[in-house]
Amino acid sequence: MAAIVLETSSATPVWAAYKSGEGVFDEMLDLARSERSGCQPTAKALFSMPPDWFAEISGRAQQMFRRMGVTFNVYGAADGTERIFPFDAIPRVIDADTWATLEAGLIQRVRALNMFVADVYGDGNILSDGIVPRDLVLGCPQFRRAAAGIKPPLGNFITVAGIDLVRGADGRFYVLEDNVRTPSGVSYVIENRLVMTRLMPDLMRSCRVRSVERYPADLLQCLIEQAPGGKPNPTIALLTPGPYNSAFFEHVFLSQQTGIELVEGQDLVCVDHKLYMKTVHGLHQVDVLYRRIDDDFADPLVFRSDSMLGVAGLTAVLRAGNASVANGLGTGIADDKAIYAFTPAMIRYYLFEEPILPIVETYLLRDREVREEVLAKLDRYVIKPTGASGGYGVVIGPKASEEELAQVRKLIIAEPANFIAQPVIQLSMHPTIVAAGSGSGAQTQIVPRHIDFRPFVLLGEKPKVLAGGLTRVALREGSLIVNSSQGGGSKDTWVLEN
Repeated sequence: MAAIVLETSSATPVWAAYKSGEGVFDEMLDLARSERSGCQPTAKALFSMPPDWFAEISGRAQQMFRRMGVTFNVYGAADGTERIFPFDAIPRVIDADTWATLEAGLIQRVRALNMFVADVYGDGNILSDGIVPRDLVLGCPQFRRAAAGIKPPLGNFITVAGIDLVRGADGRFYVLEDNVRTPSGVSYVIENRLVMTRLMPDLMRSCRVRSVERYPADLLQCLIEQAPGGKPNPTIALLTPGPYNSAFFEHVFLSQQTGIELVEGQDLVCVDHKLYMKTVHGLHQVDVLYRRIDDDFADPLVFRSDSMLGVAGLTAVLRAGNASVANGLGTGIADDKAIYAFTPAMIRYYLFEEPILPIVETYLLRDREVREEVLAKLDRYVIKPTGASGGYGVVIGPKASEEELAQVRKLIIAEPANFIAQPVIQLSMHPTIVAAGSGSGAQTQIVPRHIDFRPFVLLGEKPKVLAGGLTRVALREGSLIVNSSQGGGSKDTWVLEN
């Protein structure tokens, strides 16, 4: 690999001061300031660009996202709910060999998670054999007793999975958490790629970047395969909570891209244990429902009785086998951060294989001895609520104030089973474009920012992994929180051909 000289005298000024932190894995440059494997063509092209070019492509990208209406909603935002999704135009590059390992590990993991959910709501063998504690599963806030005995087509409770990965200081990818309830973000993957195709077409072509455009077709095929009894030409609908949901843009996008109906709960009705969609021509039976609402709101006869978002009687329809839901009711048990600690054991139990992707070491605070040890060194751990998502409720010990640590200590002591602790993982960093200053005096800089990764896995008759995924970036300096609702943005992820 050719070394990159970044002295101010010879380098483009915008790169001159670039330096990632000590003990952090930089995705584009190694410690010798050389391009990492697979990144050479991209890095060389970017290093040769003048400073004005970075400001220009950032501005063009923002204009394109605004024109395309690529937005997300923030609950409780003082300035309104809808915002343009922040985007950084320097792509993340993953070489073919690294991707091959990730792909195999993701398929292995999602297969095991699906078998776990089916087992818990079926025979419960993993509980009887003591591999996962029974009380941990039955006490999980996401456990749905009403899902017991439901047998979805192909045995797939999980159709769409988003697995969050981080890259540690050693350069290895670790699974941070699983998202198998209603995982979101794939629309931004596809829209990011559309923007990058217009910004850097020649570079993408020369780097032989794999396409992400087939995802809607693959998703549609998986949903078709979920039709009860293998029904040909099934009617499929996407159930959305409506325009105020944070992922509503994605619901509309996927509905349009797959050609399936976009419906709200008020558009559906259950009659004689069958699911119907209301149309101007009368009721039309729905065979597969791609739900983007939480279990609690899916069926007011079984879950929250005050829900206006779901469909009364949906659970009975599923139990009768007259429709299927993707993802299935009750899949949230596989998202729980305490159950996450047992996922390596699940893989060994169901697949008789060693896990390909390691997980972050996890401590269950319901264990008294573990809890006392963590509480004694609380400022060294990341504390997470077991049932939360989106980065909410997470306390990063080394960055937390004394008041925040005192508050989370009280919560742990009061409800220890609701929390887990993990060591702080120094998320890998990646060059990112930021504007320093404001107004006419603003200058474009290239700075390191922490990133994570959410690839997407589809389970139908055969598993499929999207060749890429959502790389999220913590745009705030020093932040480890990448969620868009808390100041994060995204990058395009380039998976290279062999």
